Amino acid sequence: MTEPTPQPSGQNAVENSSSVELTHSSNPPTNNLSNNPVDNSGYVPPTPLRCFTGSAIATGFAYMLYLLTQSIVTSFAAKPLSSTNMLAARIGAAVRTLIVGISTLGTGIFAIAAIGLLALGIQLVFKQLRQTNS
Repeated sequence: MTEPTPQPSGQNAVENSSSVELTHSSNPPTNNLSNNPVDNSGYVPPTPLRCFTGSAIATGFAYMLYLLTQSIVTSFAAKPLSSTNMLAARIGAAVRTLIVGISTLGTGIFAIAAIGLLALGIQLVFKQLRQTNS
């Protein structure tokens, strides 16, 4: 029976992995799916369609998180804490508050992102209309 070969570990593994050289392509990235120009940094300017699509997706996430928050709140309201120990009751209330707060924060973040993307899309539409009129 043969023994398994030991694998490098610890500092040797780090030294071996750092000796690998990475090769970079000299060709700039291309984006064949759209007509947007791509420079060497990979930056693609925003378009109204991208903004409105992102806004719709963020709105969907915000709505789903809003429904989740409502469900959590009604579940917590229907099941009050039943502990005679004061410390346990305080910890339970803190955990419930933390859960509702995190869910509400996620809802707010996605809602604000949706509003911002919608406003950016509208701004880009007006900018394009001004450029075509000039």
